[in-house]
Amino acid sequence: MFTRAIVRKPCLAMLSGLTEANMGLPDYTLACAQHDDYISALKECGLQVTELPAIEDYPDSCFVEDVALLTRKCAILTHPGAASRRGEVSHIEDAIKLFYPHIERINLTGHVEAGDIMMVDDHFYIGLSARTNVDGATQMIKILVKHNLSGSMVEMSELLHLKTGLSYLENNNLLTFGEMNTHPDFAQFNGIKIDKDEDYAANSVWINGTVLVPKGFPKALHAIQQLGYKTREVAMSEFQKLDGGLSCLSLRF
Repeated sequence: MFTRAIVRKPCLAMLSGLTEANMGLPDYTLACAQHDDYISALKECGLQVTELPAIEDYPDSCFVEDVALLTRKCAILTHPGAASRRGEVSHIEDAIKLFYPHIERINLTGHVEAGDIMMVDDHFYIGLSARTNVDGATQMIKILVKHNLSGSMVEMSELLHLKTGLSYLENNNLLTFGEMNTHPDFAQFNGIKIDKDEDYAANSVWINGTVLVPKGFPKALHAIQQLGYKTREVAMSEFQKLDGGLSCLSLRF
């Protein structure tokens, strides 16, 4: 169960954020409204939310998930693979220190973005991507093992981040898309395949029994509801334009 979350307000500079989506520029006013609703959804799931101010120097800084991994035993600051995002790490540190007095770190030449990390109980699957390399994943696993947790690397070739194509919904249920539909590392799970026309919904988030689902993907929503989960739709159109998903917008712990 999660009790807290950390989020950061979108900045106006988000209009120049990193993206491969080719969906046009986000509407900043609408993005702020959607972010406010996202915070409301977290609170509805029982979380106490720490809201950090926008940072105009870092267009992608609202996607706080990538700069830290918060576990039940330790906090780990990452070293993002995207050079333009590396300065975000120092800006999240003080907020994390309020809850984790000792913080671990990924160091050069390692790169890790936590959008590539999926937690299943005390095990952490780490996708190897353009943003997370073997050195970074190796460092991450060593830190996890030191804290009596475990990790493993996942080979992948098609996704921006591991959790672009995967979401663990607890109870052995796993949303999958694309290359993750048949990935041997996840054969033991009950896989729920997300259709290509709704691939964005593969990034949904389980929080204390409720699954947050991006709004506008009815087939995915129905599939999740059929598993017995309570659901809460959250409009995410402006963050989708920046390759950002539901998990990206918060650190949950």
